[in-house]
Amino acid sequence: MRPALTAAQDSVEERGLTFEGFGYACRIVHQSAPRTAPLLLLGGSSQNRYSWQSHEKWLAPLCTLITVDLPGYGGSDFLPARYDIGFLADAIQHMLTEIGVPEVNLFGGCFGEVVGLRFAQRHPASVRRIVFAAAASRLPDAYTDAVPRLAHALERGDIEGAADGLVQLFMSNPEAGRVRRHAAVARLLQRQFLTQTPEEIRKAVEHNTRLVTHGCYEPLPVPEVPTLVFTGEYDTLCTPQMGRELAAAMPGALFTTVKEADHLVTVERREESADLIARFCTDRPVHGLPYCHAVETPRAASAAAPV
Repeated sequence: MRPALTAAQDSVEERGLTFEGFGYACRIVHQSAPRTAPLLLLGGSSQNRYSWQSHEKWLAPLCTLITVDLPGYGGSDFLPARYDIGFLADAIQHMLTEIGVPEVNLFGGCFGEVVGLRFAQRHPASVRRIVFAAAASRLPDAYTDAVPRLAHALERGDIEGAADGLVQLFMSNPEAGRVRRHAAVARLLQRQFLTQTPEEIRKAVEHNTRLVTHGCYEPLPVPEVPTLVFTGEYDTLCTPQMGRELAAAMPGALFTTVKEADHLVTVERREESADLIARFCTDRPVHGLPYCHAVETPRAASAAAPV
């Protein structure tokens, strides 16, 4: 039975696609009276095309929303690690061509930023605005240190141990500062990891191999479009300083931190992160918001610093 549509939705469409022999799928929440370009939401490696449904009530009234399980992720075909981030970026362009969307507002969170940035670098004409969250231009030391331990735990069949390690990796130490819904999100994350299927575990291992093998950043030109980078103030994986570094590498990018949040800012503070994304994509002010610290322009600050 088809679910009833909310007032924010005109229709929801699921599309199965194939790129270079690999099947993948996207989800499109159509908006017939959009206020801005379609919004492409690229989530983290443990998220899929349904992970953003809780944000739809704030975002769908503004524009068409597009989420995707790229090859190697979610419910799509397994993708060997020899296929790099550029392949995933080109798969995004393939999807947009297939569904007839010439230009998007681009959001990328965590691993979604890695793919999103490469997509913007390789296909700049397809990007109108960029918003990145919990992002960095280099692999965090905590991640590269944890990957061998997590891989060995999974090889031994120690799913619980791997889940504990992943929760510790993604979430801040409770002593770092107050984080909204910290305990609830930690339980949610652990349950999500513990209930993975063997195929999902296989994809997760291949994902880590892909990132460690190919890296996450290439110093290619970035399109000069309005750009915002944000993260939780207590993000210990992709720290605020790493977010500033990423913003400084992008022309005119703004940077801010969301209060009482860590790396999982879009889960811990759903309404606030959705509001921030919506404001930026509709050219409304993002300065002076009660849930954010001051907005910075890292590239300008770096250029003005004394030598």
